[in-house]
Parts: sequence; C-alpha cells; structure tokens
Amino acid sequence: MNKLIAVVTVSTLCFTLTGFAAPKDEAIVLVNQAVAHVKEVGKEKALADFSDNKGAFVKGELYVFAYSMQGTIIAHPANPKLIGKDMSEVKDSDGKLFTQEFLATINGSGKGWVDYSWTNPTTRKIQAKSSYVAKTSDFFVGCGIYK
Repeated sequence: MNKLIAVVTVSTLCFTLTGFAAPKDEAIVLVNQAVAHVKEVGKEKALADFSDNKGAFVKGELYVFAYSMQGTIIAHPANPKLIGKDMSEVKDSDGKLFTQEFLATINGSGKGWVDYSWTNPTTRKIQAKSSYVAKTSDFFVGCGIYK
C-alpha cells in the first residue's frame, strides 16, 4: 500500500512539473501543498503567502484562496479587494450559495469539489467553475478551475 501511495504521489508530482497533469489534478496538488504549508509555517504566514499574487501558491490560472469557517475570504491572490468580504450569502449566477456548499463539504468529508458559476477574470464571462476545498486548522483553502 505504501508503494502505491508513493507511486501515485511521485506520478502526480511528475505530471505537475512537466505540465501534463489535468487542471483538476493540479488544483488538488496545490490545495494539498497549501494544507501542508499551514502546518509547516502557521496560519498568519500561510495566509500572507496565499495572498501573494507572485508566490508559490499561484500557478498560471490556478491559485489558492482561503476562507474562514464563517464564509469570509481571508486570502485571495487574484483579487485582494475580496479579503475580509463575507461570502456566506453570495449567490452565483444560477442562485447557488456556493460558499455554503464549500462549508458543507469541508464540515462533512473535510475536502471535495464544489461546482458553481463564476466570472472568469481572464475572459470576463460567467463560466462553469469547480473548486477543490480542504479544511486546515480553523479555516479552509481551495483552488478553482474553469471548465
């Protein structure tokens, strides 16, 4: 079993480093790295690192964001104006309370995918988006991909 885990981990890392990983796989790797980073450096340093738009947690169009357990954005490298904003009652273009789904996911299994619609900052158009979220200490981190 440990060999299998090692092979999967190395394969995922190799695919990520060579650019052959699927965006979903890359998002999971980035979130897992973010969770490990919180454990390594602590909450305050990790949140500062996650908010750095030129930092290690921004990979092309992918980036790590963080929310409090109440639904407030506490780190966001792509749009720092969102930091401090309570998103718990914000709906996507289809009326979905996606932050509530983030919270239900992390309070249930601790991690998972949430689908919703959001404005793509590159195209400025509303697109289907899927974010992988995972709980860490007293907040959660995520990374989204546009479909």
